[in-house]
Amino acid sequence: MTDLKKVLLEATHEAGKIIQQYFQGSFAIDNKEGINNLVTEVDTRAEARIIEVIHTHFPTHSIISEEIGALDKGSDYRWIIDPIDGTVNFAHGIPICCVSIGLSYEDQMLMGAVYNPMMNELFVAEKGKGATLNGKPISVSKKDNFQKACLVTGFPYKWPETREHPIKVFERFIMQGLPVRRLGSAAIDLCWVACGRFDGFWEYNLSPWDIAAGYLIVAEAGGRVTNFEGDPYSVYDKQTLATNGLIHERMLELISLRQNGGQ
Repeated sequence: MTDLKKVLLEATHEAGKIIQQYFQGSFAIDNKEGINNLVTEVDTRAEARIIEVIHTHFPTHSIISEEIGALDKGSDYRWIIDPIDGTVNFAHGIPICCVSIGLSYEDQMLMGAVYNPMMNELFVAEKGKGATLNGKPISVSKKDNFQKACLVTGFPYKWPETREHPIKVFERFIMQGLPVRRLGSAAIDLCWVACGRFDGFWEYNLSPWDIAAGYLIVAEAGGRVTNFEGDPYSVYDKQTLATNGLIHERMLELISLRQNGGQ
């Protein structure tokens, strides 16, 4: 596990150097499927460096990454990579973006790292060993009064086919008078739940690379992560709810209009 963690951190820092080098500089920008679903040459450069580091040490490991897709080598180890989570922010010079790398074994998350080099914040988690921010242990908030919660969410480029529009769900939260932020990076949203800056986060239609590392960081910081039915979470789910655990049931009620008397 030590060697795996060393490679995780090396790959994370190498990608972070590339992101910081180009931040607020000149680089090519293209558009993927969906309006304003951007990709930059920095995404592809950072991704290539991450994969180079991983495969130098573990050439037989599988990879799933945002820009190149799956490199399936038949291994039980799978690295789940987002070279820049928050590409729209990055492209506009907004320093809320990061590299996110998770490692799973037999589809169970082992470790993850999320690094925002512009803010010099490195979040790391290892299964069963807790979560840290710049080497110091972190934990979710202890807030149990939902009316005083500070929440964060995001909106997908392609709206999910659900029984009601996600804006309606968003409306229910703001009608409660709650502060709801939108940062533009799901990985950072999750990490900020993990360290207690936010009390809860929800979003539709995320991809595994958006949430793999952040999911483990929240869980290891003492939080709770489920889908919108409250079921045990998989990074391949398309519904993500992450909280400090104390307001989880109340958020489930508002998201899915459940009436089960939560906090």
